[in-house]
Amino acid sequence: MSAVREFMTTNAQCIAEDKTLQEAAMLMRDLDCGSLPICGSDGKLTGFITDRDIVVKCLAEGKDARQVLASELAGGKPYWVDADASVDDAVTMMEEHQVRRLPVISDHKLVGIISQGDIARNHYAEQRLGEMVEHISAKEHMSH
Repeated sequence: MSAVREFMTTNAQCIAEDKTLQEAAMLMRDLDCGSLPICGSDGKLTGFITDRDIVVKCLAEGKDARQVLASELAGGKPYWVDADASVDDAVTMMEEHQVRRLPVISDHKLVGIISQGDIARNHYAEQRLGEMVEHISAKEHMSH
């Protein structure tokens, strides 16, 4: 059975919780990604932020992205998967929590990100992947 570490993207970076949303947006631009894990000063995961979070929870509310800190959007329990977990476990977690990507943790530190795209690029059980995409997409449309 394939482990998450075989499929994950390894160049993942955190945005520190004391950085601004503008700095998070700039890092997303530089990394060409739409989301980032948020890490505390101890390097531990405290949340996850998306470009949509910045737009909806900051800009649309009239707040200044140069003033709002990443920690302000780090609420709730962050979802993550262990690097040694099976890809099936990651897929199940993505379905359960309606997310397209998960931070990957090893020894309490961020070591990567696994996404639907990573799984698809590695030709992971196509039927299982199709079920995951359909399941997540159907729930997203219902919640908007």
